[in-house]
Formats: sequence, C-alpha cells, structure tokens
Amino acid sequence: MTESAPHQTAVVIDDDPHVRALLVTILEAAGFTTIAVDNGLDGVDAVVAHRPVITTLDVNMPGIDGFEAARRIRAHSDTYIMLITALTDEADAVLGFSVGADDVIVKPFRPRELRARVLAAQRRRQGADGTERPTSAPAAGAADPASGQPSPPASTHKSTPPSVRGIGWNGLHLVRATHSTTVDGATVALTRTEFDLLATILEAAPEVRSKADLVRSLNDDPTQAAWVSDSDERSIETHIANLRRKLGDSASAPRFIETVRGAGYRAAAPAES
Repeated sequence: MTESAPHQTAVVIDDDPHVRALLVTILEAAGFTTIAVDNGLDGVDAVVAHRPVITTLDVNMPGIDGFEAARRIRAHSDTYIMLITALTDEADAVLGFSVGADDVIVKPFRPRELRARVLAAQRRRQGADGTERPTSAPAAGAADPASGQPSPPASTHKSTPPSVRGIGWNGLHLVRATHSTTVDGATVALTRTEFDLLATILEAAPEVRSKADLVRSLNDDPTQAAWVSDSDERSIETHIANLRRKLGDSASAPRFIETVRGAGYRAAAPAES
C-alpha cells in the first residue's frame, strides 16, 4: 500500500506545462488537492487565497522569478516552499533558502524522491501542530536549560503537554504547538524548516547531531539510515547560517548553536546564571 498525505491543498507554480502536469500528478497521487498556475504573480495570489500546506515553485519564470515569488509568499504564509530549479550553482540554493524556501530541488528530479520529500514535509507539519512526537517531561531534579536550575518534582496532576510548554535555552524559547520563536521576549520569524532544525538541535542537547542526522530528522526518517547527498548536507549549513543571522547568534561565540568541527552541531552551553 502506498503512503498518502491527509486531504490537503498544494499549489504548483511553474510555467512549463509538462513539468506542471507532472507535479500535479505526483501531488494528487500523494493525496493533495492541487491548484496549478503558470506564473509567479498568480502563484502568490493562489497561496494567499488557498493557504496550501505545500507550494512547489519554479525559479525561472516570466515576470517575477521564483526567488521574488518565494519572498512575497513568505511574507503572507508559512506554506512549505519547495523551490524547483535547473540552476546548479550553490549560490542559487543559498539565495533560495535566504528568501524563505524550505527545500531546493534541482531538475531533472526523480518523481518518487519528490513525493517522499512532500510526504516528509507533511509529517513534519503534523508533528509541529502537536499531533506527533510526544516528548517526555524532565525528570525531577533535572536542570532546566533555560535557567540552569533544577526542575521541581513532577506533579501528580496532569501537566502541560511538552508541545505547548516549549523549549527554553539561553533566552531562546520555542513552542512547537504554535510554531513560535522568541529571543529575550522578542518574536523571531523562522521558516518551518528553520524552526524544526533548531528544535531538533536543542532537544538533543548536549549531544552532537551530524548534518546527515539532521537531514534525516527533517525528512522524518524513522530508520535514520537513508542515504544523504552532499547537497542535502550543504543545505543544512545554509539553514544554520540563516538561523544564526535571524537569532543574532555567532559561530565564533555561540549562544544557541555550536559548530563541532568535523562532527556537526549541538546546543551551545547553558549561560551561567
């Protein structure tokens, strides 16, 4: 039996009728209702009107290109943006992520892989809404990473779910249930991929997560054994750079994300109180 997404909407933005038809076929086979348009301006309008879970977006289109369309979409929507491009330069992928794309796929793409990425994005969205990935409450006496002080003993009364309680770290606070991020009380706008990546690193503290591990976690691979390409690992580097920029973090003196050379990333050491 093939895996399908719950009945949700996807928007396809591509000026090539053959590619557009292929994307519609892939998404509808995965259980999505699709809206397909052939230019960036209509694509932005379609996303605002239909509030899709997934948006596929071609880069080279007449009128506004995919980069500008992604920037405008991100100003109005948290849809998962899959930027599809024939450009193979790493700088183009970096630009795509910087304007709000969650994933960059290079043409020619493999339909089965694209469908797998779509379904992984859908599972992650469900998890972010608090319907998946339950997290155990801290043990009595364990250190609270936000304050460095021991947590009080667990109550016998019903506790607040972890997805609502959130993750605290050195003045940073994440809440999966609301997809919200604050630093020292100020709201920070993150893409869904950036949010999930940051939460994954903080939840693993003090362990180091390799780039390959992070790719698999973002793709919701339960086996943690799927092959990871060099381009996927480079995309993690780009997302980390964007996260640091948005959070006001520094690679040389990290407050939130520490690079462990040759190994990956981990949560920075808790601040001394």
